[in-house]
Amino acid sequence: MQYPEIIRAGVIQFDVQRGDIAKNLVSAVDAIHQLSRQGTQLAVLPELWACGFDHANIKEHAEKTTEIIETMSMAAKKEDILIAGSLPELSEGRIYNTLVVIDRDGSISGSYRKVHLFSGGRENETFSAGQTAKIWHTSLGLMGGIICYDLRFPELCRSLAIQGARIIVVCAQWPEARINHWDILLQARAIENQLFMVAANRTGSDVGLNFPGHSQIVSPFGKILAKTDKMKDQVSADLHFKEMDDFRGLFDCLKERMPEAY
Repeated sequence: MQYPEIIRAGVIQFDVQRGDIAKNLVSAVDAIHQLSRQGTQLAVLPELWACGFDHANIKEHAEKTTEIIETMSMAAKKEDILIAGSLPELSEGRIYNTLVVIDRDGSISGSYRKVHLFSGGRENETFSAGQTAKIWHTSLGLMGGIICYDLRFPELCRSLAIQGARIIVVCAQWPEARINHWDILLQARAIENQLFMVAANRTGSDVGLNFPGHSQIVSPFGKILAKTDKMKDQVSADLHFKEMDDFRGLFDCLKERMPEAY
């Protein structure tokens, strides 16, 4: 399959209202429409963007995920934009924090269940951990995805890069107290894997935590191509894959690994 050499990617941030699916849907669909008007082909939403970490009611929210996906599939097709964002998934009695990827024709290109659950936020008491990191074949190329705390585990991103991912999307609810880690780790994952990071964080506050956004798009060089600077915002940037390939041609860190030595 022939993939585009340049795509426009966007990130969306807003104050996720815990438990208020209707209000969060309006925020998400409105931002997606704004990005589409800018010619954006990929839109990334924050972690659990539809309901937040509403632990007490997460099962009820998960039961509505199929309906939410149907709504977003219609939006993806209408706006001709690929949408990625995490939602609660109910499967065989277990609940997962699952990143769902809806392609531009409204079809589901793939999903990823969060592997690393943040025990500090008691996520492991509500969610089950995913077991597999895999890439998705989309109309825009090969992508992988991670969710928030996953960013602290370089092996996960490296696995996606080895599998062929050229973009890694990140959905997060990363708090202000550690936002400098978010900024640095995004650049590190981009540089060490020589790919694009497209990362969306939420804003606002919830359960005593403040969330400053800092949603951003980072190049394989570690350059910040776009970054949000308002509490509710969406920004986009062009991803040039030829530049990435040329960079890898100078020194291909992925091919020159020596895993047998470590």
